[in-house]
Amino acid sequence: MNETPQHRRPQMKASDFFDAREGGADPAFISQAAQDSAHALVDRGRQSDDPEITERFVRLAETEGIEAIAELWKDSPPRSLAGSLWRIFAIRAAVQKDPQRMAEYFRTGRGNSTTAAIAGVPEPPDAEEMLHLADRVLAGMYVGEVDVAFDRAAAFCRVIARGQSLSTGVDSADLVAAATNLEASAQAYRAGRLD
Repeated sequence: MNETPQHRRPQMKASDFFDAREGGADPAFISQAAQDSAHALVDRGRQSDDPEITERFVRLAETEGIEAIAELWKDSPPRSLAGSLWRIFAIRAAVQKDPQRMAEYFRTGRGNSTTAAIAGVPEPPDAEEMLHLADRVLAGMYVGEVDVAFDRAAAFCRVIARGQSLSTGVDSADLVAAATNLEASAQAYRAGRLD
């Protein structure tokens, strides 16, 4: 039985059928919302020199469910305030997920070239100190200079990438790329060109 397959003709719809369907959100709107929220968060956090308020901004991810906003930042250009904030929040989340392993990578990867950028870390750092370090890197967005916070986060990424590579033999290209983008964001911020 060799039957020829019967193809069904598509059902015709009136044009108003498609007008009623919503597409995805406008990428330009999403990008603008990401940048606006990043600037608002950093600007608001920098308006106070109260350590308790700074601590609240550092803890936003745990207390206020900032994940939805961070999702906006994730797709932002890597060399932007929103993209850089996302990387710093992601670094902090990785440390919180496995501080012991991050401390091990940090101890293994720490070298003379990055020591100055991450001053104040005890030798050797333990898991709890890694959690404090991740918080201090993020707090740098609200106290001190934003470009310095980006440089510290970049140095942190490079140390962890080197330590992971030496410990496991796994290439940490993503962390190195994050470091490069954070350094570029620091330079753009200093030049007044960071979106």
